[in-house]
Amino acid sequence: MEMLRFATAGSVDDGKSTLIGRLLYDTKTIFQDQLDAVERASVQMGTEYTNLALLTDGLRAEREQGITIDVAYRYFATPKRKFIIADTPGHTQYTRNMVTGASTADLAIVLIDARKGVLEQSRRHAFLASLLRIPHLVLAVNKMDLVGYSEDRFEEVKEEFRSFAMKLDIVDLTFIPVSALHGDNVVERSGNTPWYDGPSLLHHLEEVHIASDRNLIDPRFPVQYVIRPQSDDYHDYRGYAGTIAGGVMRPGDEVVVLPSGFGSTIKSIDTFDGSVDEAFAPMAVTVRLSDEIDISRGDMLCRPNNQPTASQDIDAMVCWMSERSSLSSGSRLVIKHTTRTAKVIVRDLAYQLDINTLSRNEDAPELKLNEIGRVSMRCQVPLFFDEYRRNRSTGSFILIDEATNTTVAAGMILGEAG
Repeated sequence: MEMLRFATAGSVDDGKSTLIGRLLYDTKTIFQDQLDAVERASVQMGTEYTNLALLTDGLRAEREQGITIDVAYRYFATPKRKFIIADTPGHTQYTRNMVTGASTADLAIVLIDARKGVLEQSRRHAFLASLLRIPHLVLAVNKMDLVGYSEDRFEEVKEEFRSFAMKLDIVDLTFIPVSALHGDNVVERSGNTPWYDGPSLLHHLEEVHIASDRNLIDPRFPVQYVIRPQSDDYHDYRGYAGTIAGGVMRPGDEVVVLPSGFGSTIKSIDTFDGSVDEAFAPMAVTVRLSDEIDISRGDMLCRPNNQPTASQDIDAMVCWMSERSSLSSGSRLVIKHTTRTAKVIVRDLAYQLDINTLSRNEDAPELKLNEIGRVSMRCQVPLFFDEYRRNRSTGSFILIDEATNTTVAAGMILGEAG
């Protein structure tokens, strides 16, 4: 069964957690004891209704303040699809949490309060969704019950957001009027919005086409582990395990190994359930080759006539995630890109991006917590990458502080630095 990963975003109090609670509740994904606990907590908080937001806001601080702080992941399924939800925070100081939660999403739901319209945080989240190249964006205009299910108000918000979205690189944009509190247009179409002829939110999530979003053109296989079983039955077995990061691979295909440049052909592609005739992203497989070649973790298999860029110099957008340090020209860090790890030095901070106004500060001396900027870096060894806009797997990386071994930044490769 196909899986859809989606992230929710939006301003504080727009109802993200309530929407997810409603999805879980109306698809009968939560257990009775969970619902009972939420009802008890709702009574203790003095609310007149069952506060479904408590299903996702698990931290005590989140419940006390009525905000989402950390990324909460929830899982549910319908007969058509499996879903992984990332409920991401709305506050500016949790930008890094949103980037983390949305980095693997196929779709993003940006909630907007129908009364307030498009706020600064709504624009920021839409921009981050476009920066992260999330293929599908849903604008859920929430709390329609508080504006009398007004078609005019829905159209106003829709037009306001569309004029902003034209500045962004958004491929697929859908607008849905909802009331998360009452369930209007969340799982079932609502009679309160007879003027709306589109799908319910769940129906859209079930039907949105995501198969062609992944890069199936450029075969990329970063080697994660070399398998050499020490048993008599498999004494001559040598396989290369990893997750396919792009394209389609089949037995008999010619491949070249980077960085050595040696060529071979694929002998077989093995999975836990046996050999397969073809494999594609994001399948985890073991590839066997016809020739004995020295291959180790961090190497990459690709097609001879379709190779990624191999370079020590990269140009990238970076989101800084560390509270204790900052990024500036001359910073020395460790980069982890696919299965390859290397030391790296920041050569230049081109600008810091104001994600609220989309303006560039070219005089910024550093990037601090939750700030995003464009940098050029030089790696100790070549990386094998594609532009992030072409392949999110081979175009993304994280930066690690070597002293503390903590992840301090996430980045998206724009290309080779000049």
